[in-house]
Amino acid sequence: MLTVRQVAAYHAMTLVAPAVAERFRPGQFLAVAVGGEHTSLLARRCFPVYEVKSDYGGTVEFVFEAGDPGAEWLASRRSRDSLDVLGPLGRPFPLPRDPASCLLVGGAHGSSGLFSLADALRRRDCQVHFVLGAPRAHEVFGARSAQRIGESATVVTRDGSLGVTGTIPDVLPRVIEETSADVVYAAGPTALLGSVASVSAALGIPCQVSVGEWLADTAACGIGTCLSCVLPLIGDDGHTRMVRACTEGPVLRGERVRWSDLGTIPLDALGGPRAPQAPLEAAP
Repeated sequence: MLTVRQVAAYHAMTLVAPAVAERFRPGQFLAVAVGGEHTSLLARRCFPVYEVKSDYGGTVEFVFEAGDPGAEWLASRRSRDSLDVLGPLGRPFPLPRDPASCLLVGGAHGSSGLFSLADALRRRDCQVHFVLGAPRAHEVFGARSAQRIGESATVVTRDGSLGVTGTIPDVLPRVIEETSADVVYAAGPTALLGSVASVSAALGIPCQVSVGEWLADTAACGIGTCLSCVLPLIGDDGHTRMVRACTEGPVLRGERVRWSDLGTIPLDALGGPRAPQAPLEAAP
């Protein structure tokens, strides 16, 4: 480990991890063991990667909120401590083949995973626009960086303490029109992702979402074995299947996720529970 620093309401941790830095692609995540040797926290914590640098031996930085015992343990680490980290894991963001206008939408610290994507898009001569939001100003992550590197950056807070008053879905249709967006990329709270996917679908804009919060909230293993992060996804054939956010995701097509059925196994999902059958009447 290299450093832990406070960034507004969050913590940013930088690790020396050359093997991870070499293989990382935007949208992938880290699975970090928390609690130390004498812990009851058996599950790892999964975090999107904020930034990767090839200097200093290959560093990887991720952002987290110290809101649970595992994250609080991470925040208490010091520069000479070691961490057990798996990564990079998961399916990355697909990148446009040709230059395109790309709108990156992030909520709270979930937006941290969009900045490595922005760098990759700019290297492909894509235009990069941001919409970042949170309930309050100190919960918005990366507003200054977005204003510096993006062609445009719209910041939204529910209480009006920074940028526009309201929520991201309130401003999204206008920003999509103003930026002539060809594709929307989104990361952040699960409820936000569903709204972004709905708005994008209504406007006929492709939408890629990173379901990182769903993955983090399930305290998943990160490698597809515990099956705690499954969610219903509509396949190319129109059938719903239960997929693992950590392996088939975390990046998914927004319009394919059955947002209203998260946390359930729909009756029509392949391999899912069968609908109860009416009892047969006894023969006379």
